[in-house]
Amino acid sequence: MLAQDEPAPEPAPASSEDAPELTEVADLAIEKGLQYLLATQNPNGSWTSGDGNFEIAGTSLGLMAFMVKGEFPGFGRNGAALDRAKDFLLKKAEESPTGYMGGMYEHGLFTLAMSELWGMTNNIEDNKKIQTALERAVQVILRAQSPLGGWRYHARPDCGQDTSVTAMVFVSLASARQAGILVPTETIDRVVSYLRDQVWNEKSGGFGYQGNGGGTLACTGGGAYAAQLCGMRDTEWVQAAIRYLENSPKIFNRKEIGHYYYAHYYAMQAMVQAGDEHYTKWYPQIRDSLISLQKPDGSWNEGTEEKPEAYPHKTPMAIIILGTPHRYIPVYQQ
Repeated sequence: MLAQDEPAPEPAPASSEDAPELTEVADLAIEKGLQYLLATQNPNGSWTSGDGNFEIAGTSLGLMAFMVKGEFPGFGRNGAALDRAKDFLLKKAEESPTGYMGGMYEHGLFTLAMSELWGMTNNIEDNKKIQTALERAVQVILRAQSPLGGWRYHARPDCGQDTSVTAMVFVSLASARQAGILVPTETIDRVVSYLRDQVWNEKSGGFGYQGNGGGTLACTGGGAYAAQLCGMRDTEWVQAAIRYLENSPKIFNRKEIGHYYYAHYYAMQAMVQAGDEHYTKWYPQIRDSLISLQKPDGSWNEGTEEKPEAYPHKTPMAIIILGTPHRYIPVYQQ
């Protein structure tokens, strides 16, 4: 993170020598995806689903999609558009009496975007607002942790927990911690206990959604990544989760895998954390799969005019996955 009065740098893109896996075709797909986001940004700076919902999640992910290539508000060719997105999120944060951004999925993505954005704009006052919003958002998360150590849909500790929400929320906490926000060790220890003792299946190596009766690809990717960010990367149970993912048949086949973009968003970062021998085998396969799935308009949307896309995550998550070789966002680095 930059000092509050220090301008953000203009990072050079990853070169073919640094990241040979980032092919020209992949880079073009990223660019087309970003152009689609620019074309579909709402006048108020937000991104939403096809029916106008999930504005916090859509805008947070939209910002992250540009940040994965080193683009930040106020800088470069898309600086004005990203400024509008940032201003939208800050306005929503200021309007929230408690700092809660409505639903723990959206709150987690907002916290992640703010933590990675903090210190990376060209406006000192905005950086102060981002810090305030981030600190409030983290406190909401800390208060909402359940007695077992996870999180669920609402910001209350009595709501229970599931692996999907827990992964989303803890990744944002880990990012905030990297940025300099205090996250108590006790909070992290409780997450580890929840993941290892409540939802990891020793026989399969996968993580279940609620309980350890089996495993799903999305929950295993999210659970493994969250556990790695907790410092558990070299443990046998986390390595077993990596094997579960790597040994799953048809995992790169969109028709066979539900929650495809969400699952691979986590699985990709879990492979980065697992080490180069895992990453170098995984990334080219998901890269080529995503390139084949991109629509002519540059999106990865799967909705229709009659039935618009219900969630706004697919296009920005696809861009984030494809942009992994750039390694510009700290929480996505090893």
